[in-house]
Amino acid sequence: QVQLVESGGGLVQPGGSLRLSCAASGFTFSSHFMSWYRQAPGKERELVARISSAGSSIYLADSVKGRFTISRDNAKSTVYLQMNSLKSEDTAVYYCNSGTYWGQGLYWGQGTQVTVSA
Repeated sequence: QVQLVESGGGLVQPGGSLRLSCAASGFTFSSHFMSWYRQAPGKERELVARISSAGSSIYLADSVKGRFTISRDNAKSTVYLQMNSLKSEDTAVYYCNSGTYWGQGLYWGQGTQVTVSA
């Protein structure tokens, strides 16, 4: 069955960095678009970043441009979110998402908590 397992979250001070990973299994990873979403307390889930199946197309939300990067390793069936210069407003649960088109896909991971606080 499809599994998406996020890791790498935690507590970090403002200005710090984290790298999230999402390990995928149960489907042909190299043919899927992969996304990172986040949901802060009391807010709706929002798209943070998306990468096409071959990695040639990337979307980053305006709020994270210049600070976050998304990448993938199809040989390892893993997608990454490198987060630098973290701010308190980046605090949220981050979810991995996969699908077969450029949009919200069907499959979700369980989420990983990122807390940015001094």
